[in-house]
Amino acid sequence: MKSLLTILLAVAFGAVAYADIQAPPMSDQGPTRKLGRGFSNVVYGWTEIPATMMQVNEKEGNNAAWGYGLVKGVGRSLFRFGTGWYEMLTFPVPAYKSSFRAPYEANTPWTLNRYTEFPPEIGCDTRYEYFGGFSN
Repeated sequence: MKSLLTILLAVAFGAVAYADIQAPPMSDQGPTRKLGRGFSNVVYGWTEIPATMMQVNEKEGNNAAWGYGLVKGVGRSLFRFGTGWYEMLTFPVPAYKSSFRAPYEANTPWTLNRYTEFPPEIGCDTRYEYFGGFSN
């Protein structure tokens, strides 16, 4: 009887471990990520204004940055604010294409016409190494 119980427990733990390894590709997109993404877009969506102005400034100059870049940045930040509230209110429901993905293009190269999943970062701190790898 003990050996039968041992075998059943081994098979049960093996099945659970196998199921954990076979996670689907979108398994990291869940309700908690959707809630966090919505909160981040509501709180930090305003960073679209200076980030868009800087992008326009690099491509078209100062006058365009303070005119077109400012208007486009305000529009983008309002979009993030509205989308953030939508995602926070609907976080338990897989609303977009029966999943918890963002309702806009995510993880694309950041250009003036596309949105990343989270708002842009502003400031001097970065997690990327640009000049050949400074070591801590």
